[in-house]
Amino acid sequence: MQRPWFPLEGTLGPHNLWIWTNNTEPVSTAFFFHSPALQLLVPTGLFITTTSYDPHSAIHSVVTPFVWLPSLTHGDPQEIKRTATHLSWHPDGNRKLAVAYSCLKFQRAPMSMNYDSYIWDLENPNRPEIALKPLSPLVTLEYNPKDSHVLLGGCYNGQIACWDTRKGSLVAELSTIEFSHRDPVYGTIWLQSKTGTECFSASTDGQVMWWDIRKISEPIEVVIMDISRKEQLENALGAISLEFESTLPTKFMVGTEQGIVISCNRKAKTQAEKIVCTFYGHHGPIYALQRNPFYPKNFLTVGDWTARIWSEDSRESSIMWTKYHMAYLSDGAWSPVRPAVFFTTKMDGTLDIWDLVFKQCDPALSLKVCDDPLFCLRVQDNGCLIACGSELGTTTLLEVSSSLSTLQRNEKNIASSIFERETRREKILEARHREMRLKEKGKVEGKEDDQKEEEAALDLDELVGKAEEEFFEVIFSELKRKEAEALKKKPKPRKKSSVKVEAEEEVEENVGEEEEAGGIIGIDAVEDMSEEAGEEQEDVPT
Repeated sequence: MQRPWFPLEGTLGPHNLWIWTNNTEPVSTAFFFHSPALQLLVPTGLFITTTSYDPHSAIHSVVTPFVWLPSLTHGDPQEIKRTATHLSWHPDGNRKLAVAYSCLKFQRAPMSMNYDSYIWDLENPNRPEIALKPLSPLVTLEYNPKDSHVLLGGCYNGQIACWDTRKGSLVAELSTIEFSHRDPVYGTIWLQSKTGTECFSASTDGQVMWWDIRKISEPIEVVIMDISRKEQLENALGAISLEFESTLPTKFMVGTEQGIVISCNRKAKTQAEKIVCTFYGHHGPIYALQRNPFYPKNFLTVGDWTARIWSEDSRESSIMWTKYHMAYLSDGAWSPVRPAVFFTTKMDGTLDIWDLVFKQCDPALSLKVCDDPLFCLRVQDNGCLIACGSELGTTTLLEVSSSLSTLQRNEKNIASSIFERETRREKILEARHREMRLKEKGKVEGKEDDQKEEEAALDLDELVGKAEEEFFEVIFSELKRKEAEALKKKPKPRKKSSVKVEAEEEVEENVGEEEEAGGIIGIDAVEDMSEEAGEEQEDVPT
């Protein structure tokens, strides 16, 4: 049977390109190119290698294969195509893949839409092996790492469902809707417990719930994602992604719709203490959140148009980030075998493979997987296979080459030095920014103090003016009072006799005549005339 031809579009940079078959000789050679875009028709079963050399890297290889494309594509078997919202690899041998299908467009799902999700066998991609039949569409689906027959699903209506494939396609255990989430369940993770029956879930209703599938009717514990630590559900941030590392059993992380990562401690004494700290950096929902499998204090987030790498030691900003892409990023994951490699998917149908040792500004490989938007991805435990789910329900499997799925020489030390260097740099920048903020705050406070002093000076002048007015008012009122008392105490003048009155009138007439004549009557003359008038008055008999 002739193998079909598969179109490949990739951005590899200036390399020597080789196309190989299962034989040892290359089919074609010497494809040296500088163009940023490459489109070839490659038969499935072939893989591509490049000859590359990076003088700044401690990892050199004469032949560095990038990607191998097998003809494994799983589509939604239903007529009404639904989005492949979540993927989960079978824990034993990774021979099977569980895919959750759902329509996340609120109130736009057709009435006749099927709710089934499927388990696919890689050896038979034409039809699903098992159909899982939930009561509500599945948003997440996870294999139990301790029991490969048990799967955990998060439903669109907020319920938690559990399947045992040995019992068939119907739900084995289901949480009661009264004690379940109020919004779709976007994250479910199995816990590393002794029984293997404990798990927890997160939803956009702002709650994280712990469950035991042996008694799944109601949750064991509930934590509200209220970063104000008031435990109010109306103030909680919607959870859209979850992270749990088995080496840190008490810690878990939540990515929110508001672009904030919340670090939590389940074993804290009070509910408020369970929210440890927050990381701000994205402008939209955080669709992917995962710790580095080799360095757990460093974690990857994917949201808006960027992917960011964080360190728990630096909370104010991420230590590394990609450029802002033209297309929205939808998912991301670390390579389980190489600490410096991670993968991201975009809404333009492109898969980006990043190798921080090879280059940090651009992806090592950008591959156009399909024309539909890619919604999710999941890397196999051995790092060889990548499964990508699209918005129209198509799941494509890509097998990466040995250079991307094999730990390189001295790579752990190089990746650790990169993370530590960037963390130190970010700490220095944070200290500098903190110092600048303190200076600005001091300047603002100094201006406020000067303004207060000026206002105080103005107030002092006004107070002095008012005091002076009050003082003078008191003085004037006291003077008026004293004048009034003096007038009351002054004796009344005696009544003048008629002779004295006539004498005074005569004197006034004489004074007037003298003034007209140009003369002046002295005071002594007036007094003599007055004395004469008094003597005449004494001579008059009574």
